[in-house]
Amino acid sequence: MPNADIKALREAIQEHWSGEPSDKAKSYIGTFFEMARIGARISAKVEGNHGTYTVSVQKDEQGLSSACSCYIGKYGNCHHCAALALTFLNNSSAFREIETMALEDISDLDGLQRYLGETTLDSLLKELRSKGITQKSLAECMGMNTRHLSSVRTSELRNRYYRELGAIKLACLWMLEHLDRDGTKH
Repeated sequence: MPNADIKALREAIQEHWSGEPSDKAKSYIGTFFEMARIGARISAKVEGNHGTYTVSVQKDEQGLSSACSCYIGKYGNCHHCAALALTFLNNSSAFREIETMALEDISDLDGLQRYLGETTLDSLLKELRSKGITQKSLAECMGMNTRHLSSVRTSELRNRYYRELGAIKLACLWMLEHLDRDGTKH
């Protein structure tokens, strides 16, 4: 029996992209590289008309979300997203499965870099929120505008990356490790 994440992702893709793909989408099916899957999220790169794009499709609580770094793919409504989804349906075994690393398993800088690449800022902010630390308080603590922090978070979800993303993720990890619910050291 296939992995539950693969099954859930396949079903969501089939429901979302049930019609005939556009001619533009057809031209990209099977042309992706660096194809990877983490749980119910797939991502890959593709050569487009204006450079290399990062494309992702994910089964989540809301159903299916997708994003592309092309100029029209902000919310996943581009032919690259459809093509990635159909590429997955055609050959899901071509996507390299990446097992997520637990924070406590980090033992060196390579492990830290891998962890930061696998973990989204959005998930770290949710973890902080569960400990009573808001996105606003994090931004204020770092001397950052809250709208800029929101922009960094949503941009990562859309496969666009700010230079300070890694530093913000490290700040989140430090706060998760060292601060209690009220923002005091434990």
